[in-house]
Amino acid sequence: MRFPSRLRRAVLAVAVSTATAAGLAVATAPPATAAVCSGTSGVTVVVNFGSLGGGVQTMCAPGDPASGLAALTGAGFTYSFVPRMPGFVCQINVKPNPCNGAPSTAYWSYWHASRGGAWTYSTTGAGSFNPAPGKVEGWSFGAGTKPTATAP
Repeated sequence: MRFPSRLRRAVLAVAVSTATAAGLAVATAPPATAAVCSGTSGVTVVVNFGSLGGGVQTMCAPGDPASGLAALTGAGFTYSFVPRMPGFVCQINVKPNPCNGAPSTAYWSYWHASRGGAWTYSTTGAGSFNPAPGKVEGWSFGAGTKPTATAP
């Protein structure tokens, strides 16, 4: 069932307020633009939710995001870090819920690709990597497996 965007925003606001009150670091997301960025403007972000449900979602982070995390939020996704491990993403759009502590068998892996190109596992954290406009960033939940979708 699809809920009106006003209701979805209200539910997200309650979730963020609850997480913030509980002392969790949560990044909120601005409204996203079209699914795939056009030309060399913006960074396309692909999130593969894998076993968490939700399929693969592709959104555009407009402009020139300063980091992979900025691209993630610029594309309309939220994230939180593993408690006591700042910089290590535990949840995207509140999945998994609760945060599982990111064991080696089920964590958010971070990937890069050129449009239509092959995925490359990131050796740099999303907070310090600066994706170039026109590139594709990927996130995949599992044991370090690349996103199932081809980089658009």
